[in-house]
Amino acid sequence: MKTEQRETGLRIRQHPILGEQPQGRQVTIYFDGKPLSAIEGEPIAAALTAAGVRVFRHTAREDHPRGIFCAIGRCTDCAMTVNGVPGVRTCITRVEEGMRVETQHRLGKWGDPHA
Repeated sequence: MKTEQRETGLRIRQHPILGEQPQGRQVTIYFDGKPLSAIEGEPIAAALTAAGVRVFRHTAREDHPRGIFCAIGRCTDCAMTVNGVPGVRTCITRVEEGMRVETQHRLGKWGDPHA
């Protein structure tokens, strides 16, 4: 399946601490129902950032947008609903073929909306 997206050039290829990042195979994930190209094994947040996505969830109290903050799994700013499971930290969860990633609103809801 061919997917259309704009790659922003923000994909990390050479990390100052982790070194050169492996070049996995291209796979398709679905962000809010739309297909996106990603690299198998990269963090979901990295794939979304490379595609120009900046907002991953909205807070419960004031509906403020949230995105990448710590990028090491300590905070919950990158939490999204992945394959029907809310609250998944996308900065430490690796891409797999066919994943369904949804913008999370407040605490999210359990269950795959596409099932």
